[in-house]
Amino acid sequence: MALSGLQIYKLLPQTNCKECGFPTCLAFAMKLAAKQAELDKCPYVSDEAREQLAESAAPPVRLVTISADGREVKSGNEIVLFRHEKTFYNPCGIFIRLRDNLPLEALKSAAREAADYKVEYVGKSMTIDGFAVEATAGGDAFAAAVRRVLETAVLPLILISSDAQVLEKGLVTAREIAPGVVPLLYAATADNWESFAALAKKFGAPLTVRANTLSGLATLTERVKGAGVDDIVLDPGVRDLKSALALNTLIRRLALKKTFRQLGYPIIAFPGEMADDEGMVSVAATQAITKYAGFVVLDTFNPALLYPLLALRTNIYTDPQKPIQVQPGVYEINNPRPDSPLMVTTNFSITYFSVANEVDGSGIPGWLLVADAEGMSVLTAWAAGKFDAERIAKAVRSANMADKITHRKLIIPGHVSVLLGELEEALPGWQILVGPREAVDLPAYLKLWSPS
Repeated sequence: MALSGLQIYKLLPQTNCKECGFPTCLAFAMKLAAKQAELDKCPYVSDEAREQLAESAAPPVRLVTISADGREVKSGNEIVLFRHEKTFYNPCGIFIRLRDNLPLEALKSAAREAADYKVEYVGKSMTIDGFAVEATAGGDAFAAAVRRVLETAVLPLILISSDAQVLEKGLVTAREIAPGVVPLLYAATADNWESFAALAKKFGAPLTVRANTLSGLATLTERVKGAGVDDIVLDPGVRDLKSALALNTLIRRLALKKTFRQLGYPIIAFPGEMADDEGMVSVAATQAITKYAGFVVLDTFNPALLYPLLALRTNIYTDPQKPIQVQPGVYEINNPRPDSPLMVTTNFSITYFSVANEVDGSGIPGWLLVADAEGMSVLTAWAAGKFDAERIAKAVRSANMADKITHRKLIIPGHVSVLLGELEEALPGWQILVGPREAVDLPAYLKLWSPS
């Protein structure tokens, strides 16, 4: 059972040394109880107390990592049910399933197409996280498929088979091609868990357990953990939206609210097994990302499906208390010249990319000055006093814009036209121009630009 803050406090040295980063041992104890601090931060806790506190200090959802060639997919260590309470930390991995019954050249082509996929979203480069290779035709075919996939792209793997011997052939091949690879093995059941647990322990790989009930999952995790495997992933086994939502939520709630260690592990989801058509697959995948899958396996690679899922994941795993920001500074668009227009905006990502994309699409060269507004949009920052004449003038001077352009004209967003007079005072010798209120109107505005 989890200990309360006061119970933890009684086991701490109570020196109030502050070396843990908290003002008192009681404050540190409360953070430990809330799973918001690590016991290792206390340099003076006794071995006896450390042993007693180990369970209470451990994260409610164990962190599981799979990796290949330096790329990692982590899931776990989450401490809240809803992102607005704090934030979600480890974005769920999105994998593409490839089966070994495909001809090897077709397998290579499919792997290459998926591995090469990359899109930009609010300044972030988004790609798939890895492949799930499934055995359908025996050990040799499975090993050949794993080889071909890794020879095409060394990405994190999920290896799928109902036979531990087949799985081992694929695992051995994976280690030959990429010695440091740590795949996720799928899946141990009530019938085969002993052989799967032995394989996972032998190779130091995480193991998925699958059962159709929570009690079945809890029993399996106990057995697998008892066999020496600590890194476990859960598959609730159900393949309909309603049951998946209910069980995923119960698993997360039991882990966080009841500290039920047998279910304190990440979850894997297979949206393609929950729906018959692509539209419903997208619904199932959306549900999995938001509630509470750590690994999501898609049956096919389809950019039209993948892009919105990657964008959704980015949004879900962004700290809601910290707006998405870009680096303040000056950005050159379309190779601007010294006589090109200079515009200013805030460092809220959506604002920046809205403005930058419109200018870029217009083909007109321009300088875009991004002021530090603590990640707020133009109107919000202005209302909060974070986008005022002083800050804009400071951004102009910090970027040395007077040395980069031959004119002295600055275009401000139309929403903050009230700053015109103050800016003229803050930037003597500069002419302040009021631009359009909406980014979409910038191209037409810039066509009228004249540096003279």
